[in-house]
Amino acid sequence: MNVRPISGASVDARGRRGGRRLPALILGALLLAVPACGGGGGSDSGAASGGGKGEDSSRAQTEQSQAVVAISPKDGAKSVDTSGALKVSAGKGKLTQVEVKDTEGTEIAGEITGDGASWTPSTHLAAATKYTVHAVAKDSEGREAAEDSSFTTLTPENTFTGSFTPEDGSKVGVGMSFSIRFTRGITNPADVENAISIKTEPAVDVEGHWFGNDRLDFRPEEYWKEGTKVSVDLNLDGVEGRDGVYGEQDKKVSFTIGRNQVSVVDVKKLTMKVMQDGKVVKTIPVTTGKPGMETWNGQMVITERLAVTRMNGATVGYTDADGKGEYDIKDVPHAMRLTTSGTFIHGNYWGGGAFGNYNASHGCIGLRDVRGGYDSGVPAAWFFNHSMVGDVVVVKNSNDATVAPDNGLNGWNMSWEKWKA
Repeated sequence: MNVRPISGASVDARGRRGGRRLPALILGALLLAVPACGGGGGSDSGAASGGGKGEDSSRAQTEQSQAVVAISPKDGAKSVDTSGALKVSAGKGKLTQVEVKDTEGTEIAGEITGDGASWTPSTHLAAATKYTVHAVAKDSEGREAAEDSSFTTLTPENTFTGSFTPEDGSKVGVGMSFSIRFTRGITNPADVENAISIKTEPAVDVEGHWFGNDRLDFRPEEYWKEGTKVSVDLNLDGVEGRDGVYGEQDKKVSFTIGRNQVSVVDVKKLTMKVMQDGKVVKTIPVTTGKPGMETWNGQMVITERLAVTRMNGATVGYTDADGKGEYDIKDVPHAMRLTTSGTFIHGNYWGGGAFGNYNASHGCIGLRDVRGGYDSGVPAAWFFNHSMVGDVVVVKNSNDATVAPDNGLNGWNMSWEKWKA
């Protein structure tokens, strides 16, 4: 209710109730009670009379922000491209927040430009995935405008995958590269390479190199340090590797570098020095490729270990007049692959006195062994049991050329400058 001001008579004295002066305590209570019943006073009274901060606050809340948020693609869009289609911009204001998530809550990283005018994702989007977008912008007065949208990316008709080495969770030698071979030739190599990230602990620079259009290897400048932990993120889902062909892998791989072992084969001396952490732990007599079939020079990495395997000359081009392999040994023991083309370091039970004395092989490195490989005391067994995938075997002083960097995981034979080029 409205309360009128109390007249001075009530303060002075002589009222209609006998003219007696009201006690000061009662008078004060009456004066205090008036605002409580009136529904006014304080800041409300100030607002009603057109003064105070309440009016400015009310006006700021009721006036609409001048900022305009625009999201592309439009809300509800289907079959959206996984790259280049998602953009957020602000007119008459600056973006302050952009959040893009898939249905599982995974957020897409992106960056607002320095002037706050636009936002773009820092990576591609996954295929056949629904995304939601929430964007906020402020105008020059600090008033916010927000926009929400959702869209679904395309479902590709053609896809590619990559087979990789080493395996997830494995422990490997210091020469191990991370190598991935794709099922389709890649014509957008930069996009594919950018979708693969490698982190190491301790940190070291790791670079990729393409061999042709279907193989990508990663390695540091020097051999890995013992104990290094390597984590690989294959964020290939949605990457357009070639026109109309999209990746479908989203996988994380990790591996650990084991002890440092590098073995050096000297063809002239017919010996192999096995070194761990730079110190020789064993010297083994060997036989290598005979004249005309010399062993490659260079740094070679063990990529496969076989307790026993069959070796046939026809598989590597060594055939007789009838087209049959010059040799066919069904039970080669303690064999470890060094090149894709067929160079192995392996046990040899048929070499007689060749080890340490003369070269008698068709290009492989032979170590003395017994048929069946049952004797753990022979040199071939010892080396096999002390080796792992990723160990390095260096061959020097051979009359042959240096092994090609893509013949196995032998990119160490390429300079760091060429590797990064």
